[in-house]
Amino acid sequence: MLNHITIMGRLTRDPELRRTGSGVAVASFTVAVDRDFGGRDGGERETDFIDCVAWRQTGEFVSKYFTKGSMIVVSGRLQIRNWNDKDGNKRRSAEVVADNVYFGESKRSAESNSSYGGNAYGGNNYGGSSYSAPAPAPGYGGYSAPASAPASDFAMLEDDDAQLPF
Repeated sequence: MLNHITIMGRLTRDPELRRTGSGVAVASFTVAVDRDFGGRDGGERETDFIDCVAWRQTGEFVSKYFTKGSMIVVSGRLQIRNWNDKDGNKRRSAEVVADNVYFGESKRSAESNSSYGGNAYGGNNYGGSSYSAPAPAPGYGGYSAPASAPASDFAMLEDDDAQLPF
């Protein structure tokens, strides 16, 4: 079986960071994702608003580096939850549980697009990989939960395009 989803869009509000009773961090946020096609009459494209949740270090990362209007890429799994509302009615909710989170735009792009607040940090995700360092520096890639993989010999570069080898 396979349950994997990747979405890219803009945050509709600042992420909300909470802690469980045992102190585990959990961030909830909503991503506005434009559909690739227009309406039935070929008109304006519709937008889906997708609820997401990120746990532990990934949640702390989202809360620290993303704000309303930031372009974000979320990779994870789709989860359907059944619950009862205050009137006792059965309800269902779908949300993406984030495994990996990436910056969707460069810092310069975010700053030049003032209608979205210009508060996101960015960079490349270098071929889809993400960093496993617990405290990533602003301006570089994304974040995923730390893996038990050995440390790589990856060297961080300053945010100066003149130093890039390509």
